[in-house]
Amino acid sequence: MILFDTSVWINHFNRNDNQESSHLARLLKFAPASICITTTILQEVLQGAKNDSYFDIYRGILSNRNILKMDAVEAAISAAQLYRSLRKKGVTIRRPDDCLIAAYAIHFGVELCHNDSDFDLIAAHSDLKIWTP
Repeated sequence: MILFDTSVWINHFNRNDNQESSHLARLLKFAPASICITTTILQEVLQGAKNDSYFDIYRGILSNRNILKMDAVEAAISAAQLYRSLRKKGVTIRRPDDCLIAAYAIHFGVELCHNDSDFDLIAAHSDLKIWTP
């Protein structure tokens, strides 16, 4: 299974072709069961929908994915611990939600496919696995 970050979904929906969004498109067509998201990714993509029609389309596509679930308190604590451990190493993550998404990927042992440099920083200093082409 591969966790696709918001950045990849946005590129996919906006038809911005790159390695990550092309990989997502291939899996949507040939291996949709291998795609997973988190509720944070679901929220981020849906809140960026241009109008109600896009919202409904995105919700339909994303709601049919494997949604990784863990206890909300456990997830928050894991993300905070990850954020703090990075800060101790002199690494500041711009968006704390990235630590939450990374915490899910680490917890479930799945690769993360992304277009966000913060995840590369997280991976360099943690157990986060990044999908590479």
